[in-house]
Amino acid sequence: MQSKLCSLVTAVQRNCDVSDAQFAGDYTLCVYLLKMREFYRWNKGLPLGDSIGSGEVGLWVDQREAYWESLLDQDYLPVTIDGVDYPPLESEAINAQLLPQGYVYGGGLGRFSKPYFFLGELLSQEPLQGYTALVAGREYARELVAPPAMAQGTVIYIRRESLRRMLWEKVEEWRWRRRENAMARAIGYYGFDHDLEQALECMTQNELETVILHEIGEVVAGELLGDSWNEMLLTVSRTSAEMLARAVRDLLADCLSALPALLDDENQASLHFYFANLSPLRKDLFPSLEDAYLTWLSSSNIQCLKTVVRDGKSHWLAVAGQIVDAYDRYHDESATAIEKLVNDSRF
Repeated sequence: MQSKLCSLVTAVQRNCDVSDAQFAGDYTLCVYLLKMREFYRWNKGLPLGDSIGSGEVGLWVDQREAYWESLLDQDYLPVTIDGVDYPPLESEAINAQLLPQGYVYGGGLGRFSKPYFFLGELLSQEPLQGYTALVAGREYARELVAPPAMAQGTVIYIRRESLRRMLWEKVEEWRWRRRENAMARAIGYYGFDHDLEQALECMTQNELETVILHEIGEVVAGELLGDSWNEMLLTVSRTSAEMLARAVRDLLADCLSALPALLDDENQASLHFYFANLSPLRKDLFPSLEDAYLTWLSSSNIQCLKTVVRDGKSHWLAVAGQIVDAYDRYHDESATAIEKLVNDSRF
């Protein structure tokens, strides 16, 4: 299997690189540089806590960008297993071959319709609330940005290594300034100043449950919204309407699954981490959620959060439905209507 694995890794990594060549320029400069630094660490197999010099990273970035330039006009390769070629987005068919051998593959479309791919070792495959969770460990092939989780149909892909790296990035960023904020509260549950590796492992295991819950919410949201939602995203791709629509669906998914579960369990570490990473756009759209979080901090009354999340589920489901209606009415001209609709729907 080793020679077969090497060939498979080469093909999947090339598809990752072709995708990055076409889409890496979509990130802001700050995000791009941070992601390239993390990508360098993964590419070189460096431990998360090791310091790396800006000079060596800079040289590697220049080489990577030159390589990407050479791939701009290249097509994606099929994924070949035992002499059979599979289109790279057909994850289900590919995994039917790979899962029994202890590997897991992911391929799909993400933000801005960017194709994403990864290949890793399979840690576990288990049923979960009517879904199948595939947990990947070590990753053999990946892109610049490696999302910790994604859902396709009723299959939820969890990338544990990517989650661990993402958490370390968040912790490291906080440790540069050590501000007293939601991230400080989350980190305080784990003891990073005493045993970094153990703390990161505990945080990864805790947040693993949260990302699974979010993806379950994404699947449920998809079932509620139907196929028109994905058609709409493709139509308004690379517009403000896409960003706003994705933010609405994220909020709906969290109100459907992740936040109710975290609140019922009173998982305070993960609740603080959630609010530490709530994007500015989602904060702007859902100010009552942030207000309820601050009320909880000052009063220890978690009921205010539960109420806002319950009401938020109904609100964001209605808004998402209105987005689909706007798309069904205006089709190719729906972006402007969607932008206005979402901006007028703050809650």
